[in-house]
Amino acid sequence: MGWTGLALAQSNTSMQPIIDEVRQQYAPDRRVAVFQIEADDKGVLTGKTNLPEAKKELLARLQKARLTAEDKIESLPAEVLGEEIYGVVRVSVANIRSQSRDAAELATQALLGMPLKVLDKDRGWYLVQTPDQYIAWVDWGGLQRMNKSAFDAWTKAEKVIYLRPYGFSYESADTDGQTVSDLVAGDVLKLKAEIGEFFQVEYPDGRTAYVPKGEAKRYNDWVASLSISEDKLVSTAKRMMGIPYLWGGTSYKGMDCSGFTKTIYYLNGWVLPRDASQQVHSGELVDTSSGFGTLRSGDLLFFGTKAAEGTSEKVTHVGMWIGNNEFIHASGQVRISSLDPKAPNFDEFELNRFLRAKRLLGNKKGVDSLKVNQ
Repeated sequence: MGWTGLALAQSNTSMQPIIDEVRQQYAPDRRVAVFQIEADDKGVLTGKTNLPEAKKELLARLQKARLTAEDKIESLPAEVLGEEIYGVVRVSVANIRSQSRDAAELATQALLGMPLKVLDKDRGWYLVQTPDQYIAWVDWGGLQRMNKSAFDAWTKAEKVIYLRPYGFSYESADTDGQTVSDLVAGDVLKLKAEIGEFFQVEYPDGRTAYVPKGEAKRYNDWVASLSISEDKLVSTAKRMMGIPYLWGGTSYKGMDCSGFTKTIYYLNGWVLPRDASQQVHSGELVDTSSGFGTLRSGDLLFFGTKAAEGTSEKVTHVGMWIGNNEFIHASGQVRISSLDPKAPNFDEFELNRFLRAKRLLGNKKGVDSLKVNQ
């Protein structure tokens, strides 16, 4: 290798630690940030990021280290999207996957009416970021893309929220008539008018429909009526008993453990992070060193593998305490288990891998209140 080739190789080797340092500082969790950047043997930086401040910091550090870099990093949202870098979910439950293909892992779900940031495109798939900052891929049928003016109009419009576990919207004010789509609790639609015992609503893609008033509320009225409490959290959770476990699910159509706790709190006006390993950083630690007597209904219990020499802790499961030594969780299906060895529903497996409990009521660290009109 000649001197020039050696210098280039050394330059590339010197760049990678700096790239890794910036990634660790600005995007330690790839579930909520894009920082896919690498340097080739000629010092050309390629890849993508949705963090302009991280890109700026990277270039500044390379310059400070006297490393010559050619910036070919693509900033997201991608240019291919044009002005339509906003989106709103247009189906009752949109499946959002870890990769841009139907066979990819289900990463999370988003409910009808939920606003999305659109970051990138791959064929008929769109890389989106949900309000809880989760980033993954949704197919074209799951969202309505919008420019800023259309998105602002949707955001400012009066809405209704569907509150029954399951139901339908109809082409006319008649529940025996033709359906427009299915609905699940938490779906949000634009309010057009009130006609008798029905709300006339509009979907993000312009479809109109009718929803029975007894199954929905004006969104602003619902938000104003919210008063989160231990009893309401338990009542909400128990309404989901028996729903099948679904990896990546966050809706009444199926839910995983953290999707379940997220849905409980969402229907009471609070937005939790997506995964158990993220939710564990919410709230205030509850001392369980002397047992579970200090727990209150609504506290989150986290389970997994404890840290050991050479391995870090892994949080892999979460449930919610409901009192009487019991917790409710999505495991096989939404069910109630006990930590009392004498109880018929004693869950020895979960007891043996219990890590800690966190209290959200009275401490909103890591929790966002719902924003009116989303």
